[in-house]
Amino acid sequence: MRLLRRCLLVAAIGVLSGCNSGVPEPASTEIPGTGLRLTIVRVATDPFLSRHNLAMSIERAGGCAQTVDLFPDTGYTSRRNVYVTAKAQIYVVGQFDARVIDIRQCSLTLAEFRHLDRDVIFVGSFDEDAEEHWGFVSAAVRPERPFEKR
Repeated sequence: MRLLRRCLLVAAIGVLSGCNSGVPEPASTEIPGTGLRLTIVRVATDPFLSRHNLAMSIERAGGCAQTVDLFPDTGYTSRRNVYVTAKAQIYVVGQFDARVIDIRQCSLTLAEFRHLDRDVIFVGSFDEDAEEHWGFVSAAVRPERPFEKR
């Protein structure tokens, strides 16, 4: 009987350690030269599968603050690449959506990929690290990773 209890306990710990929690996972970065703080919060929506809701917010001194929901992660698509343009804009680009942040207007808009400038500077990515922890990885630490065509 004791052996059965131990086996059940070990099995329960193994199952629970593999579960996603519904606890928000925020990741933030300061965009160099803009005074803008960009945060993406990821919340698991399934206890076992890699599925998350994502919300992005921007903040800057002087009262600039905006928040928007991003396209949800329906299976390993949470990563968002961040770029800076020469037009004082920031692009936050995901597998299925792109957001444009206008620094001067303090606005967030959904954009079509074909309307994005190609002459941009890669700043980094909001992504999982090797241990599957959500965070921001700067371009100095990891080069840009293109999105897979699905």
